[in-house]
Amino acid sequence: MAVDLPTLSSTPNSAHHQHEDVEYEPLVADPSDSTPGTIPMGYDEQFIKPEGRSGDGLALWAAIISTAVFIVSTWAITFANHPTSLGLFFFHPILQSLAIAMFAYGILTLQPTSQARTKAAGLTRHQLAILALGVPAISLGTLAIVVRKSLQGHAHFTTWHGTIGIVSVAWMVVQIIVGAGSVWFGGRLFGGNPKAKLVWKYHRASGYFLFPVFLFAAYLGGAWSNWTAHNSPYVVRLLAFTISPVVLFAAVLARIRTSKMQFF
Repeated sequence: MAVDLPTLSSTPNSAHHQHEDVEYEPLVADPSDSTPGTIPMGYDEQFIKPEGRSGDGLALWAAIISTAVFIVSTWAITFANHPTSLGLFFFHPILQSLAIAMFAYGILTLQPTSQARTKAAGLTRHQLAILALGVPAISLGTLAIVVRKSLQGHAHFTTWHGTIGIVSVAWMVVQIIVGAGSVWFGGRLFGGNPKAKLVWKYHRASGYFLFPVFLFAAYLGGAWSNWTAHNSPYVVRLLAFTISPVVLFAAVLARIRTSKMQFF
C-alpha cells in the first residue's frame, strides 16, 4: 500500500538563512525590491560588475602612504619637542591627525562597494573608524586647545587655522546627524526608506567637500603655525602638511563612484 509522505517545507529555514546575517543587508533597503529567488550557478561571474576599477589599487596605496607620512611626521614633531612641557596643546596635533587618518580610512573603505554584502560590511567599517575613533579624537583634540586658550586667557579663533578648524567640526556634527539619520533605524528620521536613501547621497557628497576642509585646516596648522615652524625643518613641513594632504585628497577623488551620487 502506497503511503503519501508529507513534504517538508523549506520556507522557514530559507527565510532564516536569508536574514541571519543582518550585517550584510543593503545600506538602505528598497521596499520596491522583490525578494530574490535562487541565484543560478555562475550568476555572480556573469552579471555582477566587479567592484574594483582600474587605478583603485594605485590610488589606495597613494592614500595609505600620504596618510602615514602625515600622521607619523605630526607625532614625531610633537614627541620630539618636550611633549611634557606642552600641556593640553600636546593632545591637539596628536588627536587631530589621528582623526584625519580615521576619516580617510572611513571614506576609502566604503568607496568601491556596490553589492549588498560589501556595502553593509563597508558601512560597518566606515562607522567604526569615523564614529568610534575619528569623531571622539577630533572632539577631544578641539576641546584640548579650547580649554588651553581659555585657561591662558587667549582669544579664540584668531587665525584661519582655528576658524576653519571650528567650522569643519561644526559641519561634522551636521554630517553625522544626516548620515546616521539616513541609515539607522531604517532611516526613520527622514521618513523611512526609500526617502532616506535619497538623503544618503547628499551625506556622501557633503563628506567629499568636508574632508578637504579638514585637510586644509591641518595644512594651515602644520605648515604655517609659529610652533611648527620653530620646531621642525621646512622640508618636513612641506612633505607632511602640503604634499601629503594634496596626494591624499587626489587619491580619494580618484576612487569616487559618481554613480552613487546621481542628483540629476
